[in-house]
Amino acid sequence: MAPAVDAATRKRVLRVIFVSLLLDLLSFTFILPLFPKLLEFYRNAEAPLDASAPASKTLLSGVLGYLNAYKAAFARPIESRYDIVLLGGALGSLFSLLQAFASPIIGHLSDRHGRRTALLASMAGNILSVLLWVVAVDFRTFLASRVVGGLSEGNIQIATAIATDISDDTSRGSTMALIGACFSIAFTFGPALGAYLSTVPTVAANPFATAASFSLFLIVTETVYLWFSLPETLPKLTGTDKKSTKSEAKPIRRTNSHFLLNFIHFTFLLFFSGMEFSLPFMTYDLFGYSSASNGRLLGYVGLVASLLQGGVTRRLPPLLSVKTGVLACLAAFAMLGRITTVGGLYLAATCLATTSATVVSGLNALSSFEASEDERGRKLGVMRSWGQLGRGLGPILFTSVYWWAGRGTAYTLGATGIAVVSALVLFGLRTPPGSVKVKTKTSSKVEKSEL
Repeated sequence: MAPAVDAATRKRVLRVIFVSLLLDLLSFTFILPLFPKLLEFYRNAEAPLDASAPASKTLLSGVLGYLNAYKAAFARPIESRYDIVLLGGALGSLFSLLQAFASPIIGHLSDRHGRRTALLASMAGNILSVLLWVVAVDFRTFLASRVVGGLSEGNIQIATAIATDISDDTSRGSTMALIGACFSIAFTFGPALGAYLSTVPTVAANPFATAASFSLFLIVTETVYLWFSLPETLPKLTGTDKKSTKSEAKPIRRTNSHFLLNFIHFTFLLFFSGMEFSLPFMTYDLFGYSSASNGRLLGYVGLVASLLQGGVTRRLPPLLSVKTGVLACLAAFAMLGRITTVGGLYLAATCLATTSATVVSGLNALSSFEASEDERGRKLGVMRSWGQLGRGLGPILFTSVYWWAGRGTAYTLGATGIAVVSALVLFGLRTPPGSVKVKTKTSSKVEKSEL
């Protein structure tokens, strides 16, 4: 199959995608290490633990009341130090569930009105979301910021659709891996930068205004960059629609059903995200890890994942990438349920890095092979919706089992779930025609020039 666009345009658009996504994800990851202190700040202001303080009737006090009732239902007591972690998890789940609702709509809009238009509209919502964080001197405003962000965040799925528009079958997997590399780089450096900026005081009423303001600066910069640099790539709007004549208007041949791909995405992230969220609890229980120690562990995962995506994943066929990742995830679950040493923890973390570098980008590539040019945005949006639904439910369900039945049972259950996912991947998915590269000198030069 001929490339969807010429090589020069493809290289230019890939550069725009990479830079814009990196700015977007750096901004997104700023807040991750700040959640405990940020939510503690709002709790101290609106729902203090001091019993002698007058009872408050704020939104936050009500939310904490429901979380404490949930906590009391467990067989073993949960320390009050986890209240903030649970609140952060609840907000994370809310964000993911809102994404599950919004992603298909954003994808449909990108198919109808163009990728560029949909992406710039998404950026407008992102700017509003971060602006609300900048001025969030109370929890209600901060919650509004997360709600707006959850409903408007469409950068990742639209970037994926753009990457599909400009790629032919053999280069699609490497393009998806390039998008995955943005995640790994951002998650390696973004949280550390956000943590540093949170130590720079500027506004007493909102001690996190410096980090929020820099995040806003990155988002605005990204929006301006996209406005001037990103061309439209939707084939029906650029005149490269391969179905422009009746002789070429053939229905796409499906290799894998969208339902199976979506179900695998949902089930994988249901267990994987639950395990990710439980890690700080497990490392504290086993090794007495502090936030800094957990930060180093997650930084290690991000660094290994970025190295794998840059050097290995982008060269793998999409299906092989997914197979490698789910088997690595199965190994990680098996180890995490039994480890007793820090060395074992980092060995499991290496497997998690392999999973992070392979599965989601591979599934996105496989899904793109099953979508025609005028439905890619919607199909990829639906797939992201299924994944975000799993990411929203996973932490709640997994940590519930963790506290009800203990680490061994939780990770054994997780390993069983990932074993089912592995069986579906190994025996249920097939390789789409054209997704395996035929290595030539020309293709090697093109692949190297993309980075």
